[in-house]
Amino acid sequence: MFPDLTRDDVFRIETRRLWLRWPRHADVQAITRLLGDGAVAEMTASIPHPYPADAATSFVFESRKGNALGRSLRMAIAARKRPQQLIGMIGIEASPEDGRPHLGYWLGAPHWGKGYATEAARALVDAWFAYTDAAALTSAARIVNPASRRVLEKCGFAHAGGHMAFPARGGVFPVDRFVLERSAWAALTPWTDSGFVPHGRPAKARALAEV
Repeated sequence: MFPDLTRDDVFRIETRRLWLRWPRHADVQAITRLLGDGAVAEMTASIPHPYPADAATSFVFESRKGNALGRSLRMAIAARKRPQQLIGMIGIEASPEDGRPHLGYWLGAPHWGKGYATEAARALVDAWFAYTDAAALTSAARIVNPASRRVLEKCGFAHAGGHMAFPARGGVFPVDRFVLERSAWAALTPWTDSGFVPHGRPAKARALAEV
């Protein structure tokens, strides 16, 4: 799904305020602490609550394995001023429902309302379309999560409606499904504005205004 460039753990994406980098074992404590907040977990399809004490270790291992194999790209979100301190996660991987590439993300509650999710999502979406030949990218937000819906709308995703299975929530829930076609992304983000550096060096996303 992803090219060789993203399969090395030195790969990162930089924005005006954030680093997106591979998760590390050193992130386990922060993941466990942030996902211990039920307000974060309940908006996701796969994160259980209470969050098991040993779950973060397995999550980091599986994330790094998936990244190395190129079958997914899960990135830790960190502030550029504190790149070692994880504040959330964002990633693209095959949807368990239909196998289509799917964008997912979460931020720790102390970091909500600062525009970080939009900034991270725009950067990873740019990388996805720049480094792959995919025709589209999907995502979803629970209808009770308007903040996540706004993130996707600001990134150019179009509403598609529907329901979605949330295994960690115990059933199927109504969601706002979204899709971003390559043509729509290209219209919003001309290649000359993407800010990516040549293949083989760390990618640096275009500067993004706080939203």
